[in-house]
Amino acid sequence: MTKADKITMVRVVLSPVFFLVYYIPGVAAGAGAAAVSVYILVPLFIVMELTDYFDGATARKLGEVSDFGKLFDPFGDVLTHLVMMLCFVVDGYMPPYLYVVVLMREYGMLFMRMLLVRQGVAMGARKGGKFKTVLYVAGCALSLGLESCTRLGVWEEVPGRLVAACGWLYGAGALAAVASFADYLVQYRKITEQEKRGGSKKGY
Repeated sequence: MTKADKITMVRVVLSPVFFLVYYIPGVAAGAGAAAVSVYILVPLFIVMELTDYFDGATARKLGEVSDFGKLFDPFGDVLTHLVMMLCFVVDGYMPPYLYVVVLMREYGMLFMRMLLVRQGVAMGARKGGKFKTVLYVAGCALSLGLESCTRLGVWEEVPGRLVAACGWLYGAGALAAVASFADYLVQYRKITEQEKRGGSKKGY
C-alpha cells in the first residue's frame, strides 16, 4: 500500500469506531456519557473527512496514483458515509427512503466497478461522484451538529426546520448520486465498447 492508501485506511478503520461511539449513550447510564461522546464524535468526523482530501493530494504529489487507489478511495468514502448515515437514519435526521436510494446507488457502483475490473479497468471517481460526496458530507455534518447540541443539552428537541434542512441536503445528495450513476453508466458503456474494438483502456 502507498502512503495515500494508508491515509484512506484511516477512515476505513475509524468508521466502525464512529458507529460504536455514537451509540455509547444508548447503553451507558447518565447524561454525561452523551456529552462525552460529542467530544469524540466530532474529531472523528473531522479526521475521517480530512483523510478524503489528503489521500488524493498525497497520491498526486508523490506520483502514487494507482488502480488500487482509484478503487480503495471511493470504497473508503462509501463505507464512511453509509455508516454515518445509518446512525442519522435511526435518529430521524435522514429519511429512510433516501438512505435506500443511496445504498442502491453505491452497491450499483460497486457491481459496475467489479465488472470493469474483470476487463482490467479501474474506474476512479468522476466530478459528479465527487459533488454528491460533498452533499453527503454536508448532510452528515449538519446532522452531527444537531445531535451534538442535543447531547450537550443546548435544546431538548431539535427544531423541525433544522431537521428538514438535513432532509433537503440528503435529498440533494441522493439526486446527485443518481445523476452521477447515470454518468458512470455512460462511461461504462464507452469502456466496454472500446474493449470490444480492442482500443486503449487508459483515461478512465
